[in-house]
Amino acid sequence: MQTVWKGAISFGLLNVPIKMGAATSRENIAFKTLHKECNTPLKQKKFCPKCNKEISKEDVVKGYEYEPGRFVIISPEDLESVPVKSAKTIDIVDFIKLEEVDPIYYDRTYYLWPDTGNEKPYFILRNAMKDTGRVAVAKVTIRQKEHLCLIRIVGDCLAIETMFFPDEVRSTAETGIENMEDRIEIREAETTMAIQLVENLTAPFEPNKYHDEYREELMKIIRAKVEGKDIVEAAPIQQQDNIIDLMEKLKKSVEITEKQNKKGPGRPRKQASGS
Repeated sequence: MQTVWKGAISFGLLNVPIKMGAATSRENIAFKTLHKECNTPLKQKKFCPKCNKEISKEDVVKGYEYEPGRFVIISPEDLESVPVKSAKTIDIVDFIKLEEVDPIYYDRTYYLWPDTGNEKPYFILRNAMKDTGRVAVAKVTIRQKEHLCLIRIVGDCLAIETMFFPDEVRSTAETGIENMEDRIEIREAETTMAIQLVENLTAPFEPNKYHDEYREELMKIIRAKVEGKDIVEAAPIQQQDNIIDLMEKLKKSVEITEKQNKKGPGRPRKQASGS
């Protein structure tokens, strides 16, 4: 696994040298931008409009715009000299229970594994977290940004979830949801029917049964073009009856899910309270 960051976990007086690598990778289908006339891939160039010329990588510097059109130049040495502990270590601040963290704070997951010759303190920390059922809140600086993060156990490995700071999470008040709800009247029967639908669709979480259907269908089109075959149109999505009333939609949905549950093992049905 490729190492994207190397440092240590600061755990009280204990230092745990580790390496960090991305735990996930996006399975996207990448397209290149081509010249329509000859299908040649286009090049992305850095161009200075003032000097009216193309700029090489060696002539690019980082600048912070402190006023419109005015910049202060920040060098690599400036970035290295920032006196923050988290620039070199993953600094554990607290141990908490995982269920206390709202998923809205999560950003990206990385695996952590011990640096060569430093396996023992890694396993001491991992086993202590496993035995206590705790996860660790920490701070780390990656690519010139300090992250709040969460260290937890995934399988036999420690993993770190980079997180958003509270001031980076936007308030739900921006949606105006409170004012909307005041104007809506929901009947008890509608709530009961919705609960029944939720219960009918309840199943254990099995990640392997979910697939990126868009990517799969797009790959079929790409393969057909490569092989010189005609593109076969996907089967049209079955349209449901034109049901106008909300209550009728809920009833129809409950009926459909009940039939699906009777066909096979699928989702175990549960009885909704009040039904």
